[in-house]
Amino acid sequence: MTNAVLLDLSRLVSRARHHTPSGVDRVEMAYARGLADRLGDRLHFTAVHPVFGYGRLSKATAVRYLDLLERRWEAEGGGQEQRSLAQTVPLLMTLRPTRAPALPGAVYVQASPHHLTRPALVRRILAREQARFLCLVHDLIPIEYPEYARPDGAALHQRRIETIAALADGVIVNSAATGDSMRPWIDRTGRCVATHVALLGTQVMPPSASPVALPDVPYFLCVGTIEPRKNHLLLLNLWRSFAETLPQDAIPRLIIVGRRGWENEQVIDMLERCPALRGHVEERNGCSDQHLDALLRGARALLLPSFAEGYGMPVAEALAVGTPVLCSDLPALREAGSDGPDFIDPLDGPGWRAGILDHFADGPMRAAQLARIPAYRAPTWAAHIDIVMDAIAALQR
Repeated sequence: MTNAVLLDLSRLVSRARHHTPSGVDRVEMAYARGLADRLGDRLHFTAVHPVFGYGRLSKATAVRYLDLLERRWEAEGGGQEQRSLAQTVPLLMTLRPTRAPALPGAVYVQASPHHLTRPALVRRILAREQARFLCLVHDLIPIEYPEYARPDGAALHQRRIETIAALADGVIVNSAATGDSMRPWIDRTGRCVATHVALLGTQVMPPSASPVALPDVPYFLCVGTIEPRKNHLLLLNLWRSFAETLPQDAIPRLIIVGRRGWENEQVIDMLERCPALRGHVEERNGCSDQHLDALLRGARALLLPSFAEGYGMPVAEALAVGTPVLCSDLPALREAGSDGPDFIDPLDGPGWRAGILDHFADGPMRAAQLARIPAYRAPTWAAHIDIVMDAIAALQR
């Protein structure tokens, strides 16, 4: 395999103003680092710049930018305002892409949904680069569960999936569940497109060398954007019930880490206006990587009562550091967590109440999970990139 690989960094370039990463940001970063290690000079970076359009990025410039982002993610919190345009424009100017000669036989790799709503643009990119197209699909949730998306979310995501089905020469899916959802869209085109299942890798940071302030009471952690499919409302109603029915010293703390998303008015109303939650529920719009890692290691359990997930990276990250997990009984979460977590139906309020209180009180459910966790083997980015490399090689034969 001697041909070039073009990795699209459009998503990360578009996030120049942000302090903390989303899950998709982390994935694109993992692709950049993993493919750079494997491919060396055969890897070229590209991007659709928010001002200057599509082109190639200087490798040295791209690597400096990736280093900068990782330093920010490690140290900065998410409660800060986005950087101003005045602060960001000079950085974006350094990332201005340039036109370069085509690399016939190259594979153009995209690990985010950025610009996939613009099929004509993707066609132009592939034609200009004379490249085959390998794309990662994260999920089809806005299409399958439009009630959990923004009002235009289903239509936009359908356009992305149609672009992939029509133009991709190979597809990576982050779980078999996502692959099952994607397959009918490819079948409808009548095209033969290889699909490769590659579970997302697990980021495990070493424990912080500097002290991180943690709650001085037992707490549970919920990580994820505050949006309807994450089912925060279940947890908030449970915590209101705890506050109203349990002695003060028997009420655990709940820490919610995640930015505020969309269609979440009831959740925000409870967070801001429910007297029973005060002192028992804490919202953090975002954390540095070091802070989040410390919170995860110190939690009684990670709680993930989602209605739908494409994979479930927080499940793997929690189990990898020995923290128990209570999560919804979804196929994608079973792929991420294997036999480790306690799986509970997202509509089973009494089941969640019993599970939380058991883990709070060191009950038998917690003891059983702690006995299972040492056998858990978290998916790795090395294994994921192995599959990506095989998919690239298949397209370059």
